[in-house]
Amino acid sequence: MGLHSHTRSRIAIRTLGASALALLALGCTTTPTPNPPAEAAPYRVGAPDLLSVSILPEPLVQEQVVVRPDGMITIQLLGDVPAAGRTTEEIAAEIEERISRYKRGARVTVAVVQAGSITVTLLGEVGRPSNLAITRMTRVTEALGTVGGTSWLASNGSIRVVRPSPGGTVVLPVDLAAIRSGDLSTNVVLEAGDIIYVPPTILGRIGYAVRAVLFPFEPLLGVARSAAGTALVQ
Repeated sequence: MGLHSHTRSRIAIRTLGASALALLALGCTTTPTPNPPAEAAPYRVGAPDLLSVSILPEPLVQEQVVVRPDGMITIQLLGDVPAAGRTTEEIAAEIEERISRYKRGARVTVAVVQAGSITVTLLGEVGRPSNLAITRMTRVTEALGTVGGTSWLASNGSIRVVRPSPGGTVVLPVDLAAIRSGDLSTNVVLEAGDIIYVPPTILGRIGYAVRAVLFPFEPLLGVARSAAGTALVQ
């Protein structure tokens, strides 16, 4: 009886060992979960955004107002309300608080109808370097797609978003190659004044340097052609 018990114990140990090895192998081969997208920053209103303001209960009060250069909007019964630099929820909360003396149980909704305050700049190895007006929450990949994507000379793993801020310039790395593989952690939400710079690869930098040596007068010829074209038009 003791012999059988000993045999069963050895079999159990071997089974547990095999199971542990199988779990270890499974853990080694498991595909890592891609990082989630960076948390979206709330949109902050600015001039000259167009806002829709709805105030319930009945009778419904609904207005469309433009954020003035001084950052204010004008609401019936209330006069000026600060809007620039605030989220729509913050604006709605202040309107609710102030209008409660005229409208009991007021519920206020503020929405952005047209955002004119956000412009970003795209430079470097992109299809069409330009300034881009953003009318909704937009991530880096969407902005790049709008201007034709990156060129074949682009260093897609070294893209930078240069963001001005009161405390100094902030540089946010963007890895487009990783984003294409499913890692969305660097697909940041753009803010007003952002500059998206797509640098060239080492091969591209070498090519530009060689072209500058072989064709040093090319920029001057371009200026001359433009001037000649302007003269002909006139």
